[in-house]
Amino acid sequence: MPFDLVIRGGTVVDGSGGQPHTADVAISGDRIVEVGTVDGSGAREIAAAGAIVTPGFVDIHTHYDGQATWDNRLQPSSQHGVTTVVASNCGVGFAPVRPQDHHLLVELMEGVEDLPGVVLHEGLSWEWESVADYLDVLDSREYDIDIAAQVCHAPIRVYVMGERGANREPATANEIAEMGRLAAAGVRAGALGFTTSRTLNHRTSRGDPTPTLTAAREELVGIAQAIGETGRGVLQVVSDFSVDGEGDTLLEMMRASGRPLSFSLLQTAPGSGYRGKLDLLDRANAEGLAMRAQVAARAVGILVGLQATVNPISRCPSYQAVAERPVAEQAKLLNEHREQLVAEARESMARLPLTMVFDLGDPPNYEPTPADSVAAQAERLGVDPVQHYVDLLLADDGRALLYVPILNYSDGNLDAAAELLGHRHTVPGLGDGGAHVGTICDASFSTTLLTHWARDRNRGTTYDLPFLVQRQCRATAETVGLLDRGLLAPGYKADVNVIDFDALALSRPRMVHDLPAGGKRLMQDATGYRHTIVSGVETYADGEPTGALPGRLVRGQQADRAGATR
Repeated sequence: MPFDLVIRGGTVVDGSGGQPHTADVAISGDRIVEVGTVDGSGAREIAAAGAIVTPGFVDIHTHYDGQATWDNRLQPSSQHGVTTVVASNCGVGFAPVRPQDHHLLVELMEGVEDLPGVVLHEGLSWEWESVADYLDVLDSREYDIDIAAQVCHAPIRVYVMGERGANREPATANEIAEMGRLAAAGVRAGALGFTTSRTLNHRTSRGDPTPTLTAAREELVGIAQAIGETGRGVLQVVSDFSVDGEGDTLLEMMRASGRPLSFSLLQTAPGSGYRGKLDLLDRANAEGLAMRAQVAARAVGILVGLQATVNPISRCPSYQAVAERPVAEQAKLLNEHREQLVAEARESMARLPLTMVFDLGDPPNYEPTPADSVAAQAERLGVDPVQHYVDLLLADDGRALLYVPILNYSDGNLDAAAELLGHRHTVPGLGDGGAHVGTICDASFSTTLLTHWARDRNRGTTYDLPFLVQRQCRATAETVGLLDRGLLAPGYKADVNVIDFDALALSRPRMVHDLPAGGKRLMQDATGYRHTIVSGVETYADGEPTGALPGRLVRGQQADRAGATR
């Protein structure tokens, strides 16, 4: 019997961290069956000489909770070699929920993840109440990649406590027990884990802090313990670590549950303050606790422009007079009154340092130097910095996007990101696909991870390709208990990328209007992904969708080829 697919003669980077080698990869059904010299033929064969062949990328930090209920393509992630996404991070999602609380969850997602309320109200069908119901809705759909969902703390808190939960009031012992029961039921129904938020950066569209911000240690540990009783599931936390003993709270959650935990970690201020969290990782793992930190492949940067959520001239009277017109017409009219606009912008932008604003370029430069800033460009050109900034905003018929790195860039470079990526207890994450649709376009982190850190960086630490592929494929899969993927080896899931590594590159982000109610979102194309295969079926060829939708909901942890789970 022939194989369904044979990928011939590529340079296999198998996800184990081992050295690349030339080999064939044979696939039957949704499984890899041979890696090496494959004598048998395939019903289809892909010539991969000159390309690298990797496992599909596993992106463990996304927010496709809404998009997955109305869209079959989980873009932009699926355009960047990602074959599995994990949604419902940061404690925000849409289940469990009572009808009278729909608006609360919409306001929370709108504020925390920059998903417009009008899009959510139009797009969400609300065919569910419980987490199990929500998972059933996802399970009834087909996707271009696999998706797993998690139990979110904020919806559970509101479901159990009502307005008291939304207002961050303390939970009683009975309420904690009920939240734990619901969380455990969600995990038993197939949710991958439990997530929560402890950061002031997360606010509703009304400006209120997330309901989980001040949840007591007893609440977090109680829920974690209930999940531990299921014998499955992972824990995910985003925190400011601003409360004394926060690290100890995370350790107690792990001790009480016996479950793995990951938290978000970025450089938030100049220097190496993040190293205290790396010490926490080392301490936890020395105790035998499987703690990981999710780190970013580059800076987390805000994209600003006339089309973006952050429009630096939005308060200028000249802009407000044309704000309702199409963007190209806005740019044309504003150019006709540029001097007036510059005068207005000078006042409204007084607090925005143009030394930290960059013209991203195409292809984008995600590690710009101080000499690349708008302020430095203006000085070289001998023009007023604010005038130069306005000119850049109005360029390309108003479609221009400028880049303001806000995290992982406090020192003006990516040295902190390099240190975080290289730590033995960190994994790539934080791309936030499906969220921040008019502000951030970081679902392309997987492409940056390979191109910048293995090929293009010339300012410091770099990493070899096998290490990076292992981190983005197998290490991420292991972190969330998806042990059936992330390796190119017999018995593992047939999720594969064939990549022209020399041609692998990102394009400048662009705004499209394809969300429900005509909502906008940032998208980013890439070149170099020759073939992306999910469950043995090609989903993208040279960056274009094939029309195939083999992706499905992944219910809970998955065993490796020997049947082991974690």
